[in-house]
Amino acid sequence: MAYERQGETPLDYMPCRYGMSKLLFRGPRRSLSGRYAAFLGGTETYGKFIARPFPSLIETRTGVKCINFGWPNAGIDAFLHDPDVLSAAAGARAVVLQVPPAQNMSNRFYRVHPRRNDRFVEASPMLRAIFNEVDFTEFHFTRHMLSRLREQSLDRFALVRDELQAAWLARMRLLIERINAPVVLLWLSAHEMRRDAGMPDLIEDPAFVTRGMIKALMPMVRSVVDATASAEAMQAGAQGMVHSDFEATVASELLGPQVHQETAARFGPVIEELVNA
Repeated sequence: MAYERQGETPLDYMPCRYGMSKLLFRGPRRSLSGRYAAFLGGTETYGKFIARPFPSLIETRTGVKCINFGWPNAGIDAFLHDPDVLSAAAGARAVVLQVPPAQNMSNRFYRVHPRRNDRFVEASPMLRAIFNEVDFTEFHFTRHMLSRLREQSLDRFALVRDELQAAWLARMRLLIERINAPVVLLWLSAHEMRRDAGMPDLIEDPAFVTRGMIKALMPMVRSVVDATASAEAMQAGAQGMVHSDFEATVASELLGPQVHQETAARFGPVIEELVNA
């Protein structure tokens, strides 16, 4: 099999588990003793195809132990219903919570897999009634399903979007309360925070999340760090990623190493201040 670089093999993520959690995080496994910062998030925090994701870069910059609890395609549910992750977060001096998308969680209209939150499980009777012309058995992923609903009717799709936004806000408040440690929200995206959830609401994560939704959470968190990718970092694309030729298309859709470097540069001082306070 050929790889992006001659003689290079795909990354070994050294998957590890904390406590009895069913989630396998990126290793190596770290001790939960002493002072540390915990990073909860999705694909970017995990660092898919990235040799050194931003939590690792921040640790090098600051000397603060940074434990990576990123989980690919994670929504709120993956962490909210995992007591071992919440316990590990509660022991941290600071918790960095990457803003998750709103589509990857169970709600009144549909149910997702409890750990692989991007996996669509089933539609509720209410959603089937609203979109009675749609065959929901053909969908395996939330993004695909929602894209089809939007194509069917923008007016009816707005009902789903509004539900997702309301559920996201309620669920995020609950998650922040249960973390029981100082929380810093991380906006890590190819697009800046917007006032509405128009395009690219499904193309780029965090899908459906608006500036107003983030503002509503600010009284509950220590701060919000905006790590919107620069034009230069986006132009660099997947350069420096480690993946097979087979994975090249998937890699091209993710934020590249330069975005991780920018994020670490912006976040380093915040982590030092919180952990060493």
